[in-house]
Amino acid sequence: EIRCGPFKQLFHPEQLISGKEDAANNYARGHYTIGKEHIDIVLEKIRKQTEQCMGLQGFLVFHSFGGGTGSGFSSLLMERLSVEYGKKSKLEFR
Repeated sequence: EIRCGPFKQLFHPEQLISGKEDAANNYARGHYTIGKEHIDIVLEKIRKQTEQCMGLQGFLVFHSFGGGTGSGFSSLLMERLSVEYGKKSKLEFR
C-alpha cells in the first residue's frame, strides 16, 4: 500500500486518488464507466499541480498496457490532457 508502505514519503497524501471499485480488466469500464466517475477529480489534481509550474513543458504518464485502468482510463486521461493542455508534450510509458 502506497499510503503506509516503505515508500510513503515519496508521495504527498493529498495527491493520491483511490476508489473502492476497479475496472475488472475491462477497457470499456476503465474508459467509459469508472473512468468517467474519476476523470474530473484526476484532472483537477493535475490542474493544481500545473498551476505551480513556471513553464510547463508537458506530461510523462507511466501506466500499464493491460487491464481496464491501465488501458481504458489511461487512454481517457490522455484524450482529456490533449483537450485541456493542447500542444504540451504528452509522453506515455508502458
